[in-house]
Amino acid sequence: MSIITEKLICVFLLLALAGCASGQANTNTGPYGYGTTPAPKDLAAFYSIPADGRGLPPGQGSYADGQKVYMEKCVSCHGDKLQGVAGAGEPIIGGRGTLASGKPLKTVESYWPYATTVFDYVKRAMPFNSPGSLTNNETYSVTAYILAEAKIINKDTVINAKSLPEVQMPNEHGFIPDPRPDAP
Repeated sequence: MSIITEKLICVFLLLALAGCASGQANTNTGPYGYGTTPAPKDLAAFYSIPADGRGLPPGQGSYADGQKVYMEKCVSCHGDKLQGVAGAGEPIIGGRGTLASGKPLKTVESYWPYATTVFDYVKRAMPFNSPGSLTNNETYSVTAYILAEAKIINKDTVINAKSLPEVQMPNEHGFIPDPRPDAP
């Protein structure tokens, strides 16, 4: 057999297998007829916390508790002063006023417009070796620790679903609103 014939046979076999697989029960009424409609429990792991805090989970955190969690789970990548560790993790604080410079430092202090984004990112992506493993209280606590170390909140501020959206970030007004009518 020629190489072209072998490739054509492989393509036909793959198409045949795909056809067999598509013969399974289908409960989706979408335009392509693929998959099933996800149940609420399937979607629970997917969330996005907007600036106003809608969707923030119950729980709370303090600077002191956040410092403990940070030293246990974050310090190896982000350093003991949140300065970052070369080759491991970016700086978290510092850099105010550097965005318009030739060497911008994009940190929670200098770049992030909303405190809810800090919670959202930490909850989803940290720690690097086990993303999404922090409890809500640990995430609120680490967020409180970061914000207090950046001198955005006081060290005695308790962070929760009510207080977090009220935090004013240093670069909150540093972004241009999207004027498109279809962009919320």
